[in-house]
Amino acid sequence: MTFVYQRHSNNNFRSYYRALTVPEVFKILNACGGPQISRERYGEFHRLVKELRLDNELIQQYFRMLRELYDLLLRRVGPRITKRNTSFRQALGPAQRLAICLCYLCDYCHNSIYLATGDSFRTIAFSYRVGLSTICMVVKEVSAAIWEELQPEFMPTPSMDDWLAIAEGFRHRWNFPNCVGSVDGKHVVLQAPANSGSQFFNYKGTFSIVLLAVVDAQYLFRVVDVGGYGRTSNGGILWNSAFGEGLRDGTLDLPQDAVIPGSEPRGRMSFVFVGDEAFPLRRDLMRPYPGPHGPGEKRAFNYRLSRARLVVECAFGILSSQWRMYKRVMAVSPTTAETCVRATCVLHNFLRVLTLRRRQYQNQPYTSSRRPSDPDDCLRGVSRLGSNNATREALGVRAQFTSYFSEEGAVPWQIHR
Repeated sequence: MTFVYQRHSNNNFRSYYRALTVPEVFKILNACGGPQISRERYGEFHRLVKELRLDNELIQQYFRMLRELYDLLLRRVGPRITKRNTSFRQALGPAQRLAICLCYLCDYCHNSIYLATGDSFRTIAFSYRVGLSTICMVVKEVSAAIWEELQPEFMPTPSMDDWLAIAEGFRHRWNFPNCVGSVDGKHVVLQAPANSGSQFFNYKGTFSIVLLAVVDAQYLFRVVDVGGYGRTSNGGILWNSAFGEGLRDGTLDLPQDAVIPGSEPRGRMSFVFVGDEAFPLRRDLMRPYPGPHGPGEKRAFNYRLSRARLVVECAFGILSSQWRMYKRVMAVSPTTAETCVRATCVLHNFLRVLTLRRRQYQNQPYTSSRRPSDPDDCLRGVSRLGSNNATREALGVRAQFTSYFSEEGAVPWQIHR
């Protein structure tokens, strides 16, 4: 601990020293142009951000969202991230705290500074004239507040009506009836966590956590599971997640089997999710046929399934382009990385839903009065792997779809694929 002393003189012309209190130290620092004055004079938030707010296009490039959407987000999240001023320090305002968090998620920084520091936290600390530890705390707290505030409205637990609306979207837009979502995983690259061994080491040769997501026909995330070890396969993460447990237990509130319009003689067919070869074949989860296939029913089925499955790949691409933290190695703990990933997923839905509503591109309103009982009920850890053996019932469901896509459900362009 460092003590600050001030020299005094008494009536006997003798000098003595006394220790200054903390408020007195801050008062002297502020009088001399301390951290608060320096931040207000030269900090990026008080200079650059205020100038960018005058131009809607520039503020969108900086925060990756329009000015009115940023203001709406601030009004919603602001009460959760407001701090109280004390006699020791003046707290950062909610607008500045949100700006710091979005700046980190967008990975916006000056190239010259970033090349010198190599760390986004340190870069933001220099630009905003804020301490490094404060930046780390602000990003984690604001990311958690964004998830808690927006998740109940923009990523609620899907109900049966939501699943039916998703299936209708896949039938009209992607020519895959009775599909209630596209499933896939994305590796979020981290700096190797301390004392983690090979748990986070993946097949790509990097350290990562896995984002497992279910996406609808409008590129919206409906279910996310964050935090799986990088060494675990997508099928293993699905098996051990709350979503996978719901699939096995039948508690996802999926619709009952229904007849596809135009194929009444086939009877009722299952509602299914679609995934790639990494996932197991189940009655409610379709995967492509293995190996290469010539022209025929299996090739047509693989094409139609891949066409619907690419929705989740496109959603991951939009997410990575919008929030550029995914394009670099995150030098944070896995817990902080999970918080940031969840925040970007719900922000993705927040921006996309409001944009689609304003442009009137969305046929079904993405609103739900149902609030989930637990905001984190789709976020679980991963502990073991599951079997990849398909049952006869699952093979029969895939055979039904294969026959449908080659007969009454065929589209002209699938022949040339």
